[in-house]
Amino acid sequence: MGPARHLGAMRGKPAWLKVATAVLALVLVGGLAFAAFWVVRFQMNISKAPLGAGSNRTEEPVNDSKDRMQILILGSDTRDGKNSDYGTSEDSTGYGQSDVMMMMDISADNKRVSVISFPRDLLVDIPECTDQKTKQVFPAQSGVMINEAMKQAGIGCAVDTVNKITGLEIDHFMMADFNAVKELSNAVGGVEVCISDAVYDPDSRLRLPAGNSQVQGEQALAFLRTRHAFADGGDLGRIKAQQGFLSSLTRKIKDDGTLSDPQKMLKIADVVTQNLTVDDGLASVPSLLTIGNRLKNIDISKVAFAAVPTTPAPADPNRLAVAEPAASQLFAALRKDIDLTDPTATPTPTAEPSESAPAPSPSTPTETAPPAYDKALQPVTVANGTGVPARAQEITQAIIAGGFTQVAELVAQPIEKTAVYYGPGFEDVAADVAALMDIPATQVLPAAGVSGVQVYLGTDFMSGTKMGVALPTDIVNQTAGDTVCQQANPELITR
Repeated sequence: MGPARHLGAMRGKPAWLKVATAVLALVLVGGLAFAAFWVVRFQMNISKAPLGAGSNRTEEPVNDSKDRMQILILGSDTRDGKNSDYGTSEDSTGYGQSDVMMMMDISADNKRVSVISFPRDLLVDIPECTDQKTKQVFPAQSGVMINEAMKQAGIGCAVDTVNKITGLEIDHFMMADFNAVKELSNAVGGVEVCISDAVYDPDSRLRLPAGNSQVQGEQALAFLRTRHAFADGGDLGRIKAQQGFLSSLTRKIKDDGTLSDPQKMLKIADVVTQNLTVDDGLASVPSLLTIGNRLKNIDISKVAFAAVPTTPAPADPNRLAVAEPAASQLFAALRKDIDLTDPTATPTPTAEPSESAPAPSPSTPTETAPPAYDKALQPVTVANGTGVPARAQEITQAIIAGGFTQVAELVAQPIEKTAVYYGPGFEDVAADVAALMDIPATQVLPAAGVSGVQVYLGTDFMSGTKMGVALPTDIVNQTAGDTVCQQANPELITR
């Protein structure tokens, strides 16, 4: 009886309503099936690998939707599969080398992004790494190229190496291969680049006229890969070209309304996920969508591209070494979450009150301040953990100028974070010494083994006599809002 009543009710409805109901049902079912198809397809596309190679993390996992986040972006030079046209397997052994290495730092409020490039010719110390698949342990290495980090023990070793260099802890990684660049540039219809003169590089097969050009496919890949076409033919010119390409790609995606066009987004997402390897924490469609949603509304003038400051390596002028104090200043600014496009705009965090020294309640009578001590009698030592010999003398003179004349210097083991230590009864002296150099109160600490006050200088305080915010001059190469024309290498200019 029940079903017969329903049929009768349907027969009584107007024909247009029957058709509309049927169409709506088909649309809903078709839409759900369409969405399910793409979600399943994207999920099957994604490859994943461990985030680290045996190092111990000290930070809790971030909330991908609202916390500050660092993502290491890698370009692999693997010759597997579709990449076999660019060399043999002997050119890229093991897991491959990182042809491109950039750290993307997204602020918690989603208002700015810093992208820091690491030259592949940079000589660094690689920590001990364990291949998470085979459990083979690779010993630490000293003074080797940074792009060697993942060749033996995998992507996690590259992550651990960047953590060691910067003092940060990378939250996620994304690695793409040569094919990803070609297909992504095709998917967006080409990326506009600019070069000062017509150039041809026979190694990468890049050929461009002077001025602006649209590159995609093989030419987009050649533009990113060439080692010789820009500036003096070195790695730093290549980095600036890569940053210029990404800036242009960012502008195009935003200007074309790609992020609000479902058809374009599906095409790009399919290309990206087919050629992407991520860590376990990002290996799902919702996680990748979360990152995309965070980036879509950022002001492109607040997407800053920089590179690790470098200098020619003493032992090999064809390689690069970290330039001090500029590199330590950059890493310290990143640890402090400074806006690289406007360092003075970032407010200094207010120190939280110490639980061990609560503020007096209204009912507590105010005690009389103790008599002032004689600065000239207070023992102060400067322990130099920066690795720069001249720093101890520089800080000593600043402390003496502040009235503390009993100052001695010590050679000390390198450390990353500056601290002011004090022995029993010297808490007030330590606070005043720290104030001379704007060292935060959170870095003034008791130490039973210290007689008087000890200023232990770390690599976060490499220049000047005030900690504050110090950044190398012109550290930002460009923002995503800047249109930059690359300088051609004079040796490859064609007429």
